[in-house]
Amino acid sequence: MLITVLLALLPGSLVVPPALAAPGCANREVPPPPVDTSEEPKPGQPSPKPLPVPDDPVGGERMAECGTVLPAGAPPSPEPLTPHSWLLTDLDSGAVLAAHNPHARHRPASLIKVLTALVVIDELDPKATVRATQEDANQEGTSTGLFPNNTYTVGQLLRALLMSSGNDVAHALARQLGGAPRVVEKMNAMAGKLGAKDTRAATPSGLDGPGMSSSAYDLALLMRAAMVKPEFADAVHTQSMKFPGRPGEPSYEVYNDNKLLGGYAGFLGGKTGFTDDARHTYAGAAKRGGHRIAVTLLRGEQQPIRVSDQAALLLDYGFTLAGMNREPVGRLVEPAKPKPQHVHRAKDDAAAGAQPAGTGSSFGSVGGPLVALVAIGLALGGLLWLRRKAKDVRNE
Repeated sequence: MLITVLLALLPGSLVVPPALAAPGCANREVPPPPVDTSEEPKPGQPSPKPLPVPDDPVGGERMAECGTVLPAGAPPSPEPLTPHSWLLTDLDSGAVLAAHNPHARHRPASLIKVLTALVVIDELDPKATVRATQEDANQEGTSTGLFPNNTYTVGQLLRALLMSSGNDVAHALARQLGGAPRVVEKMNAMAGKLGAKDTRAATPSGLDGPGMSSSAYDLALLMRAAMVKPEFADAVHTQSMKFPGRPGEPSYEVYNDNKLLGGYAGFLGGKTGFTDDARHTYAGAAKRGGHRIAVTLLRGEQQPIRVSDQAALLLDYGFTLAGMNREPVGRLVEPAKPKPQHVHRAKDDAAAGAQPAGTGSSFGSVGGPLVALVAIGLALGGLLWLRRKAKDVRNE
């Protein structure tokens, strides 16, 4: 009540901070309710609690705003756009050029495979082989066409994961990483390292599961981290490849399902996704005029124009904003840096009863200057004694 009265007394020229102006942004904590039973936990398991919403919006104050977030003096965003959330970023500088509900939480669908791919690239040898199983082949949804007992390289599976979005491939790679529950843990650890606080993976494939969520902002973080990996950048830029066929049969062609590849000038690649609960999701990047611009969008629809065409409109808009040199509306955070090894040793010493430098020792951050003062005092005292001694000698 007191805050309301004080705000009412403020001059009209003052702007109310976004966090106060719009505290009720839709889907701030969780995605919209599911339309099916795919997110029901297994019997005896509780439903995951919503991820905490950071007190300070990740990426800057304007990233807390609801609706469309544009720089001052920018032209209106393009139409028609159906996504509930989207973000335009400069991949090189990390500047957020424009956004719409940047931290709204939605289901990522197969865009989560970007996170799966990051774990695969970090942990698996691309030349290692994987023998497909019947369980791989039986996975629900999009399939690349793995044949049980066929042997594939990790490199082949990674390309298929990103080009044709095979859920059978995601399952096979997850087995190689220790199984679906283990790889989901690794994915969520990777998301945390990258600063993606709206993201929780529930499956390696993007099929909906309990607690699954992400945001347009977070997916931009994942895309930026992935596009610096040559294995990822090469795979999403590949239009087709030969893939091993059934034992004794020739290879067949696997095609990239991204409609902008080969059709949008300067397109670098990206990822598509869809589930009934997530609706259509999309991530893509292009390079023009020295700028690498990425777009991420969530919960879009294919009408009145395809989601990929809506992404193209947003990319055009992103290049326009980049050329105008406007003040960014936010910034992609940098990945968390690992702590130096000596920090851990200091903690171990403290646990063992020793005192790390600068914490409690007389030679720490406070004791150091005191020691210096004592040394100076001793030196001055010594000089005075020598002068008195010389005087005594002369008097003799």
